[in-house]
This record gives sequence, C-alpha cells and structure tokens, in this order.
Amino acid sequence: MTSAVVDPARAEVPLTLDEEAPRTLGLLDQSAFWANLGVSLLGFAGALFLLDPLGGHPLPFAGAVLAAVVGSLIGTAMVGLAAIPGVRTGRPAMVLLRGLFGARLSYVPTVLNIVQMIGWGAYELWVVASGARAVFGGAVPERVWAVVAGAVTIALTIRPLGSVRLLRRYVTAGVVIAMVWLSVALFARGPSLGGGSWDAFAPAVDYVIALSVSWVPMAADYARHSRTSGSAFAGVVGGYTIAQVACLALGIAALALVGNDMDKVWDPFVAAPLGALFFGILVLREVDQSFANVYSTTVSIQNLAPRVDRRVISVAIGVVTTVIALFANVNSYGAFLNVIGAVFVPMFAVLVVDYFLLGGASRWNTAEDAPSRWFMVVPWVLGFAAYWVVTATPTVGWWDGIWADVRSAVGFERQPWMNAALAAFLVAALLTLPTALGRRRRAV
Repeated sequence: MTSAVVDPARAEVPLTLDEEAPRTLGLLDQSAFWANLGVSLLGFAGALFLLDPLGGHPLPFAGAVLAAVVGSLIGTAMVGLAAIPGVRTGRPAMVLLRGLFGARLSYVPTVLNIVQMIGWGAYELWVVASGARAVFGGAVPERVWAVVAGAVTIALTIRPLGSVRLLRRYVTAGVVIAMVWLSVALFARGPSLGGGSWDAFAPAVDYVIALSVSWVPMAADYARHSRTSGSAFAGVVGGYTIAQVACLALGIAALALVGNDMDKVWDPFVAAPLGALFFGILVLREVDQSFANVYSTTVSIQNLAPRVDRRVISVAIGVVTTVIALFANVNSYGAFLNVIGAVFVPMFAVLVVDYFLLGGASRWNTAEDAPSRWFMVVPWVLGFAAYWVVTATPTVGWWDGIWADVRSAVGFERQPWMNAALAAFLVAALLTLPTALGRRRRAV
C-alpha cells in the first residue's frame, strides 16, 4: 500500500503531537506572516511606552525611532534563533524545552507561556474592538466586536497553515498599501516630533525588545513547518523588524497629533482621507495577532496533553481569551511586557547557549520521558533577577519596592545606559556555560 501524497498547498498542522509536521512554508510565507505580526493596532497605541517609558521623560522622535530599530533587531534576532531548533526538530516551542529542562520541568515555562499568550490574545481582541469602534462609531458595542473577532480567531486556528498562506496571498499587500497611505496622510499634517530627552533610551529599547521577544515562545510553532532554517530566520528578522519599526513610528506620529492621548490614538487614522477604509483594513487583519496567540497557546497545551486534538483546545482557548478581552485593561500593557521580557529573555539565553554553543543540538531530547535538568533552571532564575535589578521601567508598586530593596542591599546603582533585557541575557548566558560544563564533567 502506498501513502497518499499531500499537496503542499493543502498541507495542514497535524491534530496531535504524535504526527509528523509538514514542511511547506517558504521565505515569502514566513516573511509575510511575521510582517503582519509586526503591524499591530496595539503597537500604535503602545508607541507611547516607547516614546515615554519612564513617564515624564519623553524621547525625541529620532531617539524613539533609533530605539525601535535597535530593540527590534535585538529582539527579532532572538526570535529568529529560537525558530531554528523548531525547523531542525519539527517540534513546537514548548516541546523543545523538554530538551533544555526535561519533560516535567518544561511544564513550568509552558504554563507561563500559556498565561502570557492568553493575555496577548485578549489584548489583541480588545484592540480590534477599540479600532472597530473608531471606524464604525458606537452603533455596535465594543464587546460585540470582541466576540466577533474571537469567533474569527477560532476559525483561523482550525486550519493554521491555511491561515498563514492566506496572509501571504491576500492580506499582506493590503496592509502595505494601508500603511503607506496612512503614513503619508499623518506625517503630512506635521505632527510635533521635536524636543525630548535621551535619558529614557535604554528603557525604550527594553520595551521594544520585550515587544519582539514576546514571540520567542511561539517562534518554533511556525518555524517547524519551514522548508529551511534560513527562511525561518530571515522571515522573522526581515519581516517583523521592518513592519514593527514602521508601526511604532506611525504610532508616535498619531499620538503627537492628539497630545499623546492613548484614548484618541485612532482619531488621526480615521480622519485622514479615505482613512476609515485603510484603517478598517488594519482593524480586520488584526485578528492575525489573536490567531497566532491562540494557536500557540494550543500547541503549548499539547506539551502537557500531547494526544488531545488541537481543534478542541483551540475552541476552548478562543472562548477563554474572548471572555478575558471583554474586561481587558490596556493600561497594564507596559507592565505586562516587562514581565514577559524578564521571564523569556533569560530563558532564551540559556536555550541558545546550550543548543548552539554546548552541542545541545546533537543530543536534544524532546521525548515525553526526557530526564529533568534542574541545573539549567539556575541561570534562568538568576537572569530573571538581573532583569529586575537593572530595569528602570515602573510596573507595580510592591514588586518594584522588592527590587529597590535588593539594589540597596547589594549596593547596586542603575545607570541611564543600562539595558535590563541585555543584562538578563548576559547573566543567564554566562552562567549557563559553567553550570552546564560543570554538570557534564561530574557525569563523566
């Protein structure tokens, strides 16, 4: 009996982890997918956290754009590197962590990833509803738009590879045209972009890194369907960086036209000539963000329950995300990103050092009984601590107070040039080397 040949144009993600992942996505698929993720209505509103991450010390426009470029390149390089093991093994991101921490210990970052992905998905549905209100007015309640967007999100997750191909073929061109049109219209109005201080440059870079690196825990979920590692890496770095920098710059211009009032950030878009049409295109395609988060939550859960049908999980997670979106508060968005950066930047550093530098690629064990590697948790946790010791971005009072006490106890004084994400990465990476090598010598 001969097995049926699957048309690459129709190949789809297997329903469980027991089945082999098809390799059908090329460079254009990956680039279009990540470029669409780089353009976000939430990014337009969140540009205020790039412009003024410390509150009261805004960057000049040139400083904010430079921070966007630097932060995007650093963050997307991390995402791109995190995608490569997915290509080589054909395994989704959280399953790959079995090779880093062991099967049971991989459940810890898996649960953290599930929480952050659901949070991201809820934020995205909230912003779709907010954008729809800006375009269509208040005739339809925002919560109705959130429910509709949630239903579309669930539908897209049923055929995720088909959705990626849909983005490449039909959506990306519309997004590019809309972005160019709106950029010309908004900058033609002469938004006030001068002045400001460079004191907040490092925290602004931290914000953009966190914005980018939040996709590290899902990079392999899509890269495992790539034909080559190069197409996966280039698609992330090229597509996402260009789109995100353009998105943040346009967001700054829009905020400048409304006095940095996030509640009015959509107004300049809609008020532009044909603005409702082109902004409406961006609103409609925003569901690719919630789709990516819900789908990655689904395959993360499959690390815990590998033989459960992903479609069942997607529907359940889509419903939960939609319910949360009905009560989402975007004012906590900046703090949320800080937590993501603190958790996943040092974890990524441990992964990169072990996989690429210490020969992990040749012995990466993603089996359900992969033995626990407790010693790899140490550099991750210390990198997490380093992030909070160095960061200057405020989050929650009691939490910030804990780390202020730590800094005081050890006599550490932050400097304006310090970058929390890079500090966390370096601490975790450097500590991984002696930790893993020492463990290997004792095992010999």
